[in-house]
Amino acid sequence: MKTKTFFSLKIITIFSFIFLLNSCTDLDEVVLDEKLGTDATDPAGALAAAYDRLGDGTFVDHGAVFAMQEYTTDEAILPTRGSDWGDGGKWRDMHEFTWTSSNAIIVSNWDLLTNGITRSLTAIKSAEETSFPEKALFLAESKALLAYYTYTTLDLYGQAPFRDPLNVDAPLQILKAETEIDKLITDVEALIPNLADLGTQRTHHGRFTKQAAYAFLSTMYLNRAVLKDRYNASSGFNFNEAAVAGSTGSDMDRVIYYTSLLIDSGRFSLESDFFKNFARDNDNGKELIFAISQKIDYIRNGSNSFAYVCMERNQRTSAANRGTNAACITPEFYASWNGNHDDPRFEQHYQYADGTWFMNDGTDVSVPATDIVPKSSPALPWFHFNRGIQAGLQYGPVLLASGSLEMIGNRIKVSPLVMEKSTGTRMNFTPSLTFADPTKSVFAQNEINQGARVFKYEFDPEGGNGNSNVDIPLFRLGGIYAMRAEAYFRKGNNGLAMIDLNKLRTSRKRESLFANAPGKALTSLDSEQLYKELGFELYWELQRRPQSIRFGKFDLPGTAKAASQPFRRVFPIPQTVIDQKVFQQNQGYN
Repeated sequence: MKTKTFFSLKIITIFSFIFLLNSCTDLDEVVLDEKLGTDATDPAGALAAAYDRLGDGTFVDHGAVFAMQEYTTDEAILPTRGSDWGDGGKWRDMHEFTWTSSNAIIVSNWDLLTNGITRSLTAIKSAEETSFPEKALFLAESKALLAYYTYTTLDLYGQAPFRDPLNVDAPLQILKAETEIDKLITDVEALIPNLADLGTQRTHHGRFTKQAAYAFLSTMYLNRAVLKDRYNASSGFNFNEAAVAGSTGSDMDRVIYYTSLLIDSGRFSLESDFFKNFARDNDNGKELIFAISQKIDYIRNGSNSFAYVCMERNQRTSAANRGTNAACITPEFYASWNGNHDDPRFEQHYQYADGTWFMNDGTDVSVPATDIVPKSSPALPWFHFNRGIQAGLQYGPVLLASGSLEMIGNRIKVSPLVMEKSTGTRMNFTPSLTFADPTKSVFAQNEINQGARVFKYEFDPEGGNGNSNVDIPLFRLGGIYAMRAEAYFRKGNNGLAMIDLNKLRTSRKRESLFANAPGKALTSLDSEQLYKELGFELYWELQRRPQSIRFGKFDLPGTAKAASQPFRRVFPIPQTVIDQKVFQQNQGYN
């Protein structure tokens, strides 16, 4: 049962939390046109509002930052599926690289991220102007969140706004990625003494701690060369340049330093069951360093989007739940797993308490109906789909006209499934994607089954289709090992890189159906394999776009995507913002 919130109710009441959320406004209303700080007199409430922006869509909804970091890559795509998911072409724009400054995804994400900047600045002002015992801690967390929102904005848009929250007459500053990245690094390093160690001062993985700072610094150092030289035509980024002034070694040395602090601390350990990192009871996850704490509390429920978006409309975890048949992985990403389908991170079968396995291969007859959807009334049987990447013919329960699942006695019947909006089409998640026009990701109605799906995050049936108790990892130990491996590799130390990658591979175990077999170790490593390994560990976790830019893959042609120019590595500033004549448009979008 989840009990964690941003702060205990002794610090912030539900009333003040709701008040602060309702009083936060968009950047153009607060930062551009007015003065900060008129809407936050409670430091705890202001900080809670800054945290809340992480989970209020921004980093938990497939249409938010996820769409820009995943749908633009060789990993994921959201095609138009017959009568669904056209939406003016905004989803296709992401993968086909046809976006403009008016694309709704680009506009809405700018609003979300810059609102996060605004909320963080307001939290800084509130903490600075109030005396209370936790002032230093709250101030450090507020500044860390400001850095996180700012870095994400710079990563995606190349520019970000800032206004000194303590000077009512301060002018608006336009921060540029190539110059601001070094300041962000030094600013976060300076915060470390005042941040709490995870688990102290009532902190948990939903708050920004010293350990979150180490992970964030690793990320910034890993991507520093890209942010400083975004338009490098050959993708020849200098990953081994000297670290920021005052630090020793190179960028990759600093990545190794900060990741090693986390790996060697003993605070975290790799889950042998990889998918526990993404389960509805992951609030005490052994790998989670910084995550968005989600719960179904009927105030602002956690989001089920990452699980819901791939599941088909006729895939039902209960009589009250279904998927939406939207996103899938690309044929290229599916092919990258060739020879690795026995990797524990690729797929996992579900076993019921009586020992029944859901095989999803046509041999299943029924599964127990003993698992019940939490808090359902009347009680609803809970069907569990397998996890990981799901491809091929699909099986599961069928919803009857009566509104209940089809049963065999007291067990849930398992049947071949068809597409809800094309009932003559078998639910066959083909790894290949066949478009009538190869340059346009559009399916006819009888083709909407195509694409292997990602069931990495557990579908939580408790609060309808859209709500979830699954905490969303932003930094976890698996990603830390992956970053250190890449840093070792870029320094030319393939042996140490392979040790870290094999730690990830062999620490994961398959289910008991396969005798809990560990993943197989690598025997060699090159750049292509390293890129695959990052995908194996971190798919569907908002990491692929930065990875693909670092490895020179982002500009390459692929499924429904022509070769692109380097200016596409950064998104345009929304036209509505350009029209205010404060920002200048990014290169290539004028």
